[in-house]
Amino acid sequence: MDNTSVIADIKYTGWQRVLIMTGISIGYLLLSYVLIGFRPEQLILLGLINFFYFFSKTSRKFLIGFSIFIIYWVTFDYMKAMPNYLFGRVHIAELYNLEKSLFGISAYGVTISPNEYWLMHSNTVLDVITGLFYLCWIPVPLGFATYLFYKNRQQFFYFSLTFLLVNFLGYIVYYIYPAAPPWYMQQYGVEFIQGTPGNTAGLARFDAFFGASVFKGLYQQSSNVFAAMPSLHSAYPVIVIYYGLKNRLGIVNVFFATVMTGIWFAAVYTSHHYVLDVLAGITCAISGIALFGWLRSLGRIKKGIDKLIKYTY
Repeated sequence: MDNTSVIADIKYTGWQRVLIMTGISIGYLLLSYVLIGFRPEQLILLGLINFFYFFSKTSRKFLIGFSIFIIYWVTFDYMKAMPNYLFGRVHIAELYNLEKSLFGISAYGVTISPNEYWLMHSNTVLDVITGLFYLCWIPVPLGFATYLFYKNRQQFFYFSLTFLLVNFLGYIVYYIYPAAPPWYMQQYGVEFIQGTPGNTAGLARFDAFFGASVFKGLYQQSSNVFAAMPSLHSAYPVIVIYYGLKNRLGIVNVFFATVMTGIWFAAVYTSHHYVLDVLAGITCAISGIALFGWLRSLGRIKKGIDKLIKYTY
């Protein structure tokens, strides 16, 4: 083990570690209460963080590496405190009309959007398949990150930081261009209704088939209904396949490519995103990958990552 890593690991005594984590835990709960109110999930998150931090030296290093994903989750959650519709006009009709003009489908003598087409032509097989694909949006990136953490620590940090950067780029667009998802247009029309709750849309059929509330539970916690553009669901698998190809994972990349295509289709099929949202998500991912590559070339970022790598070994 590198001497720097050893020094960093023994810097704090056991009691100091307890005090530090207690302070962080209390601070997180207080800030969360002020911004978005208390929710049981916050205790679950803190329980996991404290478990990994105190269980062993190895689990603590694992937690430090995956703290990048914790930052993603917390910032996403805190968006509830500042809904993007407070910062700009929500785009509803114009996005829908642009979608139809570019990707419209002629049916029954009128032009309809791809979402409307699949709403009329949904079936149980596609309901189940698209639901399974949509469930992969976080587990696949996290599973891949776990593999990289143990296989190639440098690539793990490159992947994780790219993931975080792509999310931040997406958040910026959310606030610049608040956009309603297709299901909103289907249910409420062009009128903006502040405080509209999250909706499972076409994924409700998956829940109904299995008699479960998988997606209902997820979308009840939605941070922002009017954040359909870009589709970060569509961006994540692009990051995964990029780093999968860089790490030459062979047949595993076929799986990643299948999941990526499936999520793109599911986003449209279930009326959670327009094709335009999916394309914006892909663009966001490519932009984030390119931007991170440029930042890494500056040298200072690479030095910081090298320090993280030393600490987590």
